Amino acid sequence: MAARLALILLLLVAPPGARAASPPETATPADAVPSHAVVFMYHRFGEGDYPTTNVRPEQFQAHLDHLSRAGYRVWPLERIVAERAAGRPLPDRVVAITVDDAYRSVYTEAFPRLKARGWPFTVFVATDAVDAGSPGLLTWDEMRRMAKDGATFANHSATHDHLIHRRSGEDRAAWAARVRADLARARGRLEAELGRAPDLFAYPYGEYDPDLAALVRGMGYTPFGQQSGAVGPHSDPAALPRFPMAEAYAGLDDFRLKAASLPLPVTAAAPESPVLADANPPRLELTVEPADLRPDALACYASAGGPAVVTWLDRAAGRLAVTASGPLPAGRSRYNCTAPSRAAPRRYYWYSHLWIRPPG
Repeated sequence: MAARLALILLLLVAPPGARAASPPETATPADAVPSHAVVFMYHRFGEGDYPTTNVRPEQFQAHLDHLSRAGYRVWPLERIVAERAAGRPLPDRVVAITVDDAYRSVYTEAFPRLKARGWPFTVFVATDAVDAGSPGLLTWDEMRRMAKDGATFANHSATHDHLIHRRSGEDRAAWAARVRADLARARGRLEAELGRAPDLFAYPYGEYDPDLAALVRGMGYTPFGQQSGAVGPHSDPAALPRFPMAEAYAGLDDFRLKAASLPLPVTAAAPESPVLADANPPRLELTVEPADLRPDALACYASAGGPAVVTWLDRAAGRLAVTASGPLPAGRSRYNCTAPSRAAPRRYYWYSHLWIRPPG
């Protein structure tokens, strides 16, 4: 009960992250959890003027210490993607470290700590700003140095635009041509400066819709979002989940909870698009495999508004509906759903669904 209360408080106050005391970890039999990996997403390190995208260096150090102490394996993101694509099971306690936007504090704060451990990590780069020499960003020379010691650099678009938005008078064909050119320019710059550009993509701002996801995947990319949760067999290939890290929700107890999370086995979700149409709050319908999780303890929360209403449409079939208790604000919001594992009761299945409400 105490662990459940902690998780409820965590989701109420921290939509993209966590703030709760997690219980001590215990050994879990290898066959008791599904094939999965946990991917963490960082932005800035030691840049206190930007608290919503920053982690303090001592927090990051504590994260790395915990991963080492608790026996986690830090894999390259490419390896996780390749194993998953080949249908090979991922062992328990596999994580990947990713960083968006290529701020220079990656080089000064994160890189030395990761290099000392020999751990790989992936930086998603928006290349136009790097080419423009924008202050506070990595340079190509710094990236080349990092690439020699475990860093991989991947596509975050050239412009870092809100790619789902169409410009005035722009039809679908013109929008698609512009976005393809944007991603192709970024790929070309990565290849020219670093010698390679892996088929990994992180949506700017974590924003996507079915059209953008189809375009990105059609270019051969595996795309990642910014919604929380572990990557599992049923994760939506349109936007694989990552846990965003920010200093207010990056305490060690919170980090432990996320690292030990399991992928909620959502086999169907509707609506397909995260962009709100008419209804607000939106209704999310999920189909969940009930095998190991406790459906009686499944709970959902809105990132703005607290507990959401969960209605079981067919408990035996794992069908449920989730609706926030009030309208979602303009911008990005999420529904977060969790349920404890039967086999590993100190670990939680986790699923996060993105919503985008256009302004106006």
